[in-house]
Amino acid sequence: MPLISSLKGRIVFNSRGSKSIEIDVITDNKFLGRACAPSGASIGSHEVPSFIDNNPELTLRTFNSNADKFIGVEASDTKSIFEILKSMDTSDLFSRTGGAVAYGLSVAAAASASMSLNVPLFAMLKKQGPYRFPYPLGNILGGGSHAGPGTPDIQEILVCPMGAEGIMDAIQMNFSVHKEVRGVLEKIDKKFTYGRGDEGAWAPNLNNDQAISTVAQAVENSGLKLGRDIALGIDFASSSLWDSKSKFYNYSRQGLVRNTEEQINFVDDLIKEYHLIYAEDPVNEDDFESMALITKRNKNCFVTGDDMLVTSTERVIEACEYGACNAAILKVNQAGTLYNALDFAENCTKNNISIITSHRSGESIDSHISHIALATSSKMIKTGVIGGERVSKLNELLRLSEYDLIKGMTDLSFN
Repeated sequence: MPLISSLKGRIVFNSRGSKSIEIDVITDNKFLGRACAPSGASIGSHEVPSFIDNNPELTLRTFNSNADKFIGVEASDTKSIFEILKSMDTSDLFSRTGGAVAYGLSVAAAASASMSLNVPLFAMLKKQGPYRFPYPLGNILGGGSHAGPGTPDIQEILVCPMGAEGIMDAIQMNFSVHKEVRGVLEKIDKKFTYGRGDEGAWAPNLNNDQAISTVAQAVENSGLKLGRDIALGIDFASSSLWDSKSKFYNYSRQGLVRNTEEQINFVDDLIKEYHLIYAEDPVNEDDFESMALITKRNKNCFVTGDDMLVTSTERVIEACEYGACNAAILKVNQAGTLYNALDFAENCTKNNISIITSHRSGESIDSHISHIALATSSKMIKTGVIGGERVSKLNELLRLSEYDLIKGMTDLSFN
């Protein structure tokens, strides 16, 4: 039974150069677990805030003054970590302790415990298989909150290597398309500067329609069959487009607006035209009825809630009442602790909602989410595409392929 013997927190920086909190947990005076809290650029209004009053230093001081409360706690018991945090902070969203602490502490404790027990983290979190690799969703081209002016309004155009024979093949297929998109963009724009967004996706001066067709063309140029070898996905990040006063989706970079009906039709048309396998946040975070309509109309697409669900058990239960979403993003830091995220995953599975484990746009080189994806039987994993903090998750999946416990790729069938 691995017991926490010491803890330490520090201020560090994430991939965007913003401050974050990293926490070390040592069990049995020997085994170090370390986790750095990520952060998002596109943030749901219902998700856990990273810091107390948006103050990383105050958040760290609060943790340090309470660190002794965790000494002697069993590190593998995610619920115990959660309960101690909640005894310190009775707010709904860890606003008095900070989501960065909740994330860093709970994940670092689990990582330390897995080392003490000499089992991989995924197997400690889920003691029995089957274990299968999720399909990596590669963020190939985008804009929105992840890129600058002139780029598309749509936040992410993604590829899913559905025809891959294994995790190595899947990763290589995504890289191949990413490289080919560069070639297509060079022909379209002779002044293309090779700009990329936060997650490694190309960030060109294109409108939304041009951006999607560019990625589709690059797939074919790569010698891959769209819809057989590679399927496309889109993260619309619609809450960032939604104007609650005018009740319109404002595609300001393309110079047009859409009402709710037009937005639904726009999404439906893209799903049908490009045979999308994945559509994330196609409507604003509180429009469960429209989300349910899109889900009902597109049974062969993972219609996925991120800002809508924010890895919240309460939100997913509400979504189920409408029939909104057949898939859900799992981001541990949205929920707070690892315990909250695993509870969310359990409720998704009970309600036949597929899980997609995801990174954030502000990341570290930590690779814990690769294990969490396996432990939650995630259909897919979002890691961005290139850059050290993105590739670290993919390389961890390759290391995990050496375990005989893991049998092939997951099943991409729909509910």
